[in-house]
Amino acid sequence: MSTDDAFAEAYRAHYWAVSRFVARRLDGQAHEVEEVVAEVFSIAWRRRTELPESPLPWLYGVARNCLANTVRGLGRYRRLLNRLGNHEAAHRRQTVESPDAERPGSWVHEALARLSPADQEVLRLTAWEELTVEELAVTLGCSHSAAAMRLHRARRRLRAEIDRTRTTVSARAGDDGNGGRNG
Repeated sequence: MSTDDAFAEAYRAHYWAVSRFVARRLDGQAHEVEEVVAEVFSIAWRRRTELPESPLPWLYGVARNCLANTVRGLGRYRRLLNRLGNHEAAHRRQTVESPDAERPGSWVHEALARLSPADQEVLRLTAWEELTVEELAVTLGCSHSAAAMRLHRARRRLRAEIDRTRTTVSARAGDDGNGGRNG
């Protein structure tokens, strides 16, 4: 198979997986997601001679780098808008959801959000993208043992956050407002 054919096959097989990967990490407009995905496959085209036999983890690694560049650019854009003060985003009012608007499983997302960005990414790659440790290593650009250790530590820290959340919720539920006295 030629490198052009290998690229075409990777594009057909993995376009939607890469799109979902980017969309889950880029909380923005669809056109921003499409731009990042286009950049990922543009880089893949230029480097098509380097495409591995199993290209998805490699494409995720390229997407991570493209996302980092995009997030930095969006941050600069937002800071500029705030300095100018004449954009609707600068004047947008914050709305607070009602307490009963909690999404099912939101406590997991809250625990995940308290982790470092690196831990969040390792857990998302294995849970959302369903990568094996070998594929995680390719995506992160590290050795198999380093990827396994990062995953182990991230899972341990997530477990600690979940346990901490449960303890806090249990303590609040056990407080009857009488200082522990029934009466």
